[in-house]
Amino acid sequence: MKEYSYTPHGVCAINIKFELDDEKKIHNLAFTNGCNGNLKAIGKLCEGKDAAEISEILEGNDCKGRGTSCADQLSKALKEALTTA
Repeated sequence: MKEYSYTPHGVCAINIKFELDDEKKIHNLAFTNGCNGNLKAIGKLCEGKDAAEISEILEGNDCKGRGTSCADQLSKALKEALTTA
């Protein structure tokens, strides 16, 4: 598995870490800062799921009119990881 780290922008979380296996499935997703309970839940829901599918589902999710959210930033992180994987 390959580990990825992403610095999100415009949200409360300051870091997103996750691993992708050879089949591009998400593992060990963790956010630093942000809404702790909700972000832990996102990690549990994404465990073992296809990164491209999760990215598509979460893309464009908005938090408080910011034009982005931690989920949207995860989508961006996954897309970036998939282009370098």
